[in-house]
Amino acid sequence: MHADPFALRELLGPAAAPCRRAITGEPGVSLPPLIDHHVHVHLIDEHALPAGGIAGVVDLGGDPIGFARRAGAGMPRVAYAGAFLTAPGGYPTGRGWAPDAIVRTVTGPSAHPGVAGGAATAVDEQASFGASLIKVALNSAAGPVFDATTLEAIVAAARGHGLPVVAHVEGSGMTRLALDAGVDALAHTPFTEALDDDVIGRAVAAGQTWISSLDIHAGDPGAEASALANLEAFVAAGGTVLYGTDLGNGDRRAGVLVDELRALDRAGVRGDRLVAALCDPWPATAPAGVSTFVPGPPPTTLDEVAAWLGRAAVVPSEELIHDDH
Repeated sequence: MHADPFALRELLGPAAAPCRRAITGEPGVSLPPLIDHHVHVHLIDEHALPAGGIAGVVDLGGDPIGFARRAGAGMPRVAYAGAFLTAPGGYPTGRGWAPDAIVRTVTGPSAHPGVAGGAATAVDEQASFGASLIKVALNSAAGPVFDATTLEAIVAAARGHGLPVVAHVEGSGMTRLALDAGVDALAHTPFTEALDDDVIGRAVAAGQTWISSLDIHAGDPGAEASALANLEAFVAAGGTVLYGTDLGNGDRRAGVLVDELRALDRAGVRGDRLVAALCDPWPATAPAGVSTFVPGPPPTTLDEVAAWLGRAAVVPSEELIHDDH
């Protein structure tokens, strides 16, 4: 029996379609390519991701020269920020997982190209190596952070290249600092402070996007509860959320992480919104020529969607025959 395409789209969104694989005849559901919006490629086996359902990733801290040398047609498709931009002595300087190649120290707000330590120089470098966005570290819990003037200069330089800015915010006041400077996205749901209605409202009004990365707090009840409460308030106010796992942080499978999806579901990102959080290609274009295939019967209730998505695989789009009738 074929799935009802109208019921399917009501539950999962307009891009969901019943289908079957051309060679085997196996029935299932097709979706656009799934994206993990927060990974660190140098810490994972990226080539295992497609079998686990992930067609594209956004690397939020890596070697810009190494990325520029990559062939662009492989799977998964990788968009990247290049190096972390951080204040002198700031996070993640000196961390064992963060070699020197993935960190750039910005010492001042200079907008002139080629000035050593200047904001524009650091941004220009990432852009010249093909970055799709710029990553800044605002982690006052681990070390120094940018002053407002330097952070604003980084955001302005990124705007000049047409690139969004994403921030790692950790520590008291860091979300507000990012907002004041016009940062476009947060690499993690804020987890070290309870955000008030004013900050939540400003973030939504500014169109700021939050990348979830909730499951990394499993085992830390305080951080987990704080992140969930903040994300629930952000979602309820109309905020935009993207699926991201910080893959490479801890030992987790390469692919769709059902525990991350369940955490998003608990925060109110359910059904079609959950699918949208996975399928949004931000900050690049969707991977070409591939689709998501989820085999077997489709979900019939919202509570089933997260586990069902965990069965996803990446397949060539031409391999799927749609049953939209």
